[in-house]
Amino acid sequence: MDRVSLSVGSGGKLMRDFVKEVIVETLGNPYLEQFGDSAHVNLSGDLCFTTDSFVVRPIFFPGGDIGKLAVSGTINDLVVAGARPLFLSLSLIIEEGFFVHDLKNILSSVRATSSSADVLVVTGDTKVVPKGDADQLYINTAGIGQKLVEPGNIREGDVLIVTDCVGDHSVAIMVARGEFDFWGDVQSDCRPLHSLLPLWDMGVKWMRDITRGGLATVLCELAEEKHIPVEVWERDVPFSPAVNALAEILGIDSFYLASEGSAVLVAPQDKTDEIIAFLHGIPEGRHASVIGRIGGKGKPGEVVLETASGGLRYLEPLTGELLPRIC
Repeated sequence: MDRVSLSVGSGGKLMRDFVKEVIVETLGNPYLEQFGDSAHVNLSGDLCFTTDSFVVRPIFFPGGDIGKLAVSGTINDLVVAGARPLFLSLSLIIEEGFFVHDLKNILSSVRATSSSADVLVVTGDTKVVPKGDADQLYINTAGIGQKLVEPGNIREGDVLIVTDCVGDHSVAIMVARGEFDFWGDVQSDCRPLHSLLPLWDMGVKWMRDITRGGLATVLCELAEEKHIPVEVWERDVPFSPAVNALAEILGIDSFYLASEGSAVLVAPQDKTDEIIAFLHGIPEGRHASVIGRIGGKGKPGEVVLETASGGLRYLEPLTGELLPRIC
């Protein structure tokens, strides 16, 4: 079979053979090989549970694909909640006519990405819809992780740190779509952030991955959720040259561009050097930087940006859709 047909979703022998030969054999682990209606896993203690859906266009992009994105995004939601990711589910909604070799490539990305984080895909589902009822492939995931810590109490004087460059995923998707006459070697930062887990033992009080809405929206949610003032220093935020160039050409504010492999965290000021040294020692933190602090010139619930020119402006959460279907 070169393409996925509607009969694959019938629930009969053809579907079972397809799931076995394409999905289970590609992902390859004992949980899936049981073909059960659910996976039996042995867990104890406090758990974190998350779910997400992925409808990115295009499904293949520089630096990744929808499979790598789905696994990374779900793992990262657990990591920033202070949990060690353990198990994932993977549900596929496939459009009729989708190439089987493309599906195998995506599943290979799923396997490689989950294996790199020592996470297993233990259960899932497959549905096929008529051509035109979906855009090639949608993925839904759920993740379970072991809760390691509880977030600390944020205080005035705590610092804001970003773990790496901000906005690369949005730019990579925009270039991959070919809607503008741009070209260049722009890679999405899509990746799992399990290597950040030791930061919780270093005193980190709060962490969030910088996805839809960008850094500005995440910081606005922090300020509102904790009812604290947040001050950000534009000159210290690490944007890649590609992000800066594209934002300038299109008039887009870089603070609203998404990442899929960077996080922002709050930490005590006296732990700054230790945290930055750790981040600079791992690939996921090469451009880590202190970008602001809790407190400063704003009121509780506000985010104030000190611009590169020395002025001040308020950052507000994103309203509307800056870039459609980036994840």
